[in-house]
Amino acid sequence: MAKITVLPHHEICPEGAVVELEAGSNLCKALVEKGIKIEHACEMSKACTTCHVVVRKGFNGLEEMDDIEADLLDRAWGLEVDSRLSCQVMVADEDLTIEIPKYTLNHAKENH
Repeated sequence: MAKITVLPHHEICPEGAVVELEAGSNLCKALVEKGIKIEHACEMSKACTTCHVVVRKGFNGLEEMDDIEADLLDRAWGLEVDSRLSCQVMVADEDLTIEIPKYTLNHAKENH
């Protein structure tokens, strides 16, 4: 089990959160299941950037992103070197600390 620390986000997770996830879990899907309502406008099909996160700790323990994810991330608000689409991150055994950016490029909120 990996410990996932979600840093506070003014809307989605004001107090921050710590959740335990099994290796092999999809990060976005698991966060939503744990009550952290991260946006995912494309239903996790790797077609948008609304589930963008910055991996503050544990980035190097993740599988490399593919070219499609890298191209999509170029459009994400607040892109950083350690940015990933959470819908494409499979949790490994290593603990992660993630930050959900303040904004997305989504003009309308999804009701997830």
